[in-house]
Amino acid sequence: MGTISAYMVPHPPLIVPEIGRGEEKKIRNTIDAYDEVAGRIGRLKPDTIVLISPHQTMYADYFHISPGAGAAGDFGPFGAGQVRLEAAYDTEFVSLLCQYAFGEKLSAGTAGEKDRRLDHGTMVPLYFVNRYWTGYRLVRIGLSGLPLTEHYRLGQYIQSAADALERKTVLIGSGDLSHRLKADGPYGYQKEGPEYDRRIMDVMERGAFGELLEFSEDFCEKAAECGHRSFVIMAGALDGQKIKSERLSYEGPFGVGYGICTYEVCGPDAGRRFLKAYQERSLARLHRQREQEDAFVRLARETIEQYVRSKEVLRCPGTLPEEMRKRRAGVFVSLKKDGRLRGCIGTIQAVQASLAEEIIYNAVSACSKDPRFEPVSQEELEHLTIHVDVLGDTERIDSPEELDVKRYGVIVTSGYRRGLLLPNLEGVDTVEEQIAIARQKAGIGGTEEVELERFEVVRHF
Repeated sequence: MGTISAYMVPHPPLIVPEIGRGEEKKIRNTIDAYDEVAGRIGRLKPDTIVLISPHQTMYADYFHISPGAGAAGDFGPFGAGQVRLEAAYDTEFVSLLCQYAFGEKLSAGTAGEKDRRLDHGTMVPLYFVNRYWTGYRLVRIGLSGLPLTEHYRLGQYIQSAADALERKTVLIGSGDLSHRLKADGPYGYQKEGPEYDRRIMDVMERGAFGELLEFSEDFCEKAAECGHRSFVIMAGALDGQKIKSERLSYEGPFGVGYGICTYEVCGPDAGRRFLKAYQERSLARLHRQREQEDAFVRLARETIEQYVRSKEVLRCPGTLPEEMRKRRAGVFVSLKKDGRLRGCIGTIQAVQASLAEEIIYNAVSACSKDPRFEPVSQEELEHLTIHVDVLGDTERIDSPEELDVKRYGVIVTSGYRRGLLLPNLEGVDTVEEQIAIARQKAGIGGTEEVELERFEVVRHF
């Protein structure tokens, strides 16, 4: 028993005839593929269906698993309230999955439900499945803002729960692809949209799930994808399994990509431990980077490692380069883990006696006092990438035209409110975006007048 198959499916409500009222005919291939998926599930007669939906309750740092005996929902928000679905939950499966997550320190559980009703990311797949099989119990799981690696881990614990309970289990990864395929689509056109769809369909058709972890968050955000994290959880539930993969359909006539692929489990395959392989590659890459770190970054890293392990602040070494011992300047220390920001604290102007002391001061703050994050743990230390930005002098400017998003950082000021954004940041491509983010950080409205300053930095890796 355990996980026997999995399916990547979209969830456009208009695919339901009572909602589409004829428009659904424009995605006929998707409908036919959905019927094929539902028919296969009907023939398998699973005990449990684990369904991952992007429209379930979602938190930045926590996976929500629906609690209780079951739930119901309808398509009222889409003008078809008469189409109603109900689902009974597999409470034993949910309980064991939560135990695994807790034991492995994965932030997941049944607390914090915001809306008990079934969401359309759940109901659209079940609308088709229920035509062929209703003798299942449901496990309904939402996504989170945690790294892709954590989504994959959750999938691994789903697999463990299915195996331990000897449940005949089917996974459904519910998610549309890019929403930026056409200028007249829901989010307009972005070149990353078609690129994402081509890339994801290639990966999913081949069942090359390790490549899912290589998609950058910036790329996914620009593509306005919906289901990537669903697919990663599904992939985790197939970890270490030999699969037969098949692409059934892909369409995008409304500016949104809809892809359907199927995965039949054929037995164990130790060569498909994708998270383990990804983490080994990442650690090797980090170790190579560490060997090339300059004195600025090494000082920040030594400071962070000592403080996290002992809560003691590093004493300024006497063997540092003269520039670090005698120069004074503002410094920002930035931490990343798995490509995601893990902490960033800095000073616009020098507040310490030297650059070295400025780095030490801000490194401690970045790893322990950034209000957006929990303090860095000892287990995370070897996974951190660290940057140190040394700020040059600031200068007043009269117009955004004097900015260059790659060269200059910006400071916006309105009264006592002041916001700063460093230059050359991933995902910030225009001066307008740069100023808007700096305004947001300072709590300055988009129409309020501001004073602008610019500065250059020397970035140390």
